[in-house]
Parts: sequence; C-alpha cells; structure tokens
Amino acid sequence: MIKYAVHYLKNTFVPLKGADGESVSNIDGKLILARTEKGEEVLKAFLVSPEVAKKFEESKKTPEPFEFIRVMTQEDMMIWEDIKKEEVTSFFKCKELVKKHNLNMNLVQCRLTFDRRKISFYYTAPERVDFRELLKDLTQVFKRMRIDLRHIGVRDESSIMDGTGICGKPFCCSSYLRKFESINVKLAKDQGMPIAPSKISGTCGRLLCCLTYEYSNYIEAAKGMPPVGSTVMTPAGLGKVCFLQFLNNSVAVKFEDGKIKEFGKNEIEMVDADVNVDIEVSRITTDYAPDEKVDAKQLKQLEDDRNSSTGNV
Repeated sequence: MIKYAVHYLKNTFVPLKGADGESVSNIDGKLILARTEKGEEVLKAFLVSPEVAKKFEESKKTPEPFEFIRVMTQEDMMIWEDIKKEEVTSFFKCKELVKKHNLNMNLVQCRLTFDRRKISFYYTAPERVDFRELLKDLTQVFKRMRIDLRHIGVRDESSIMDGTGICGKPFCCSSYLRKFESINVKLAKDQGMPIAPSKISGTCGRLLCCLTYEYSNYIEAAKGMPPVGSTVMTPAGLGKVCFLQFLNNSVAVKFEDGKIKEFGKNEIEMVDADVNVDIEVSRITTDYAPDEKVDAKQLKQLEDDRNSSTGNV
C-alpha cells in the first residue's frame, strides 16, 4: 500500500517507492531526493492516509512511483541552494541567446536536476520555432548536460509558475486542475457575467477555467425562463425582460416608465404584444464594467485555444 508520496508539477500526486523494493519510513514533511523521469529532483514527502492510499491504488490514473533516494542532508541543502542560483543565471544566459538569434519565443523557466545532468528550458511561442542554432550555442555554454527545450502553452505557463487568481485562491491549474477544457465567451454571456476582458480572463490571458464549473447548473436553471427582450405580463403590468437571475429563478422586467422590477418566473407570463421599452444595454454590464471598452478582436484572442495548453510540462 502507498505510504508516502510527493506533490509534483501542477500539484500532481506521485507515490514514492524505495530502491529494490525497500520500505520507506520517517520522511513525512521532509525534503527528499527522488529519481523522476527527468533525473534526481528535490521534493517534499508527505504521509498518505490509508483511505487515500486505497483510493489511489484502485485508480487507474495513479502515476508510476518515483524512487526515493535519501532525505536531504545539510550538504545536499547547500548544493540545492547553489543549483537554484544557477537556474537563475542559466535562465538569463538562454534569454540572451534567444535575443541574439531573434527568435519569437518567450522563455518562462529554467530547471536543473540535482545531479546537474539535465537542464530544461520552458518557453511559450505563438508559432513553431526553429531553435537549431540556439541549441548549438546552448551546448557550448552548458557542456556535459542534456538540454531540453520544451514548448508549453500559456495556460501551462501559469500552472507551473503558480500564483493567486482573482478569487483570492491559488490557480486551479497549479493546484488540482489536470485537463483544460475548451472555453468560449458564450459561457460568460449565458451566466450573465460582464463581457469585459478584465473580468473574464485569467493571468494566462485566456478565459477563466472556472467559467465551465457551474455552467451546467445555469443551463438547468434557464429552463422555463423567458428570453431577454421578450414581452411579459407581470402583476405590475406589461414590460420587457431585461435580465435573468438564474440561480434564484427571478426575472428583471423593465416597464415603459423606465422602472425595473424583479419577479419570480412563476409570476410572469409571456405574451405577444409590443411595448415601448428600450433594453439595449444590460444592467449587469452597466453595473460592472461601464468604462471598459470591449474589443471583438481581444475577445477572440481570449478564446484562442491554439498553444493555450500543450500538456508538455
């Protein structure tokens, strides 16, 4: 049964195993050295509860275990500090070479394995990059190392850099989200959100992943609701629907005198009649983003899924 594990890239749960089947013990909360697919890496171990261990062993999606090497010693910690400094200097060396070759790529991060046998450079790019000349220069700078130039998407960039979203919580993509869904502006419109880039986009420059989380609930709640712009008969008379409150089953109706009142969807009835009511501007847009200009090209860019995620982390 799984006893210890680590949180790896994008907070992935990965079990630990001892070399040659040896048991691992007394490493909860400690920094350890483990052998991953990239090489030797420093990770933090944690004790797995029996209930969680059972669930993960039954799951077919549990990653292959990493091999536990040893608990980090004082000497290892000093080496690791040097490696972290080396990663920073290596990042800027690579950045200078990217500029030298005039390549259209944005360097995101540099990672060096503990044994210094492999160095990885993560980058984003809007199109395919011919980095053959760059690679030649890198092999001259970083001798006796395997060099990995890894193209990732802008959503992947946010997931490995970590950060806090507009909700005040850690990015979903770096904490628990494993797969990016295709997202479009229609999801925001259907949920009555302000169609303004600053309100519906994340740090990655794409639409918020959380737009998909409650969408099915909104679709279910929208059943039986009159469309915006339709004429309805209410206890206060004829008016036009100007806004729908899906989650509390209420409808905002605007009357000819300009007043807006809310009614439960069971209190109104759709009718075939004309009323002199102008509802071109939605209340929610006026309330939340009165001064922000909405550019169609910018909205299209927010929906662009090309190179948003490569899964190449």
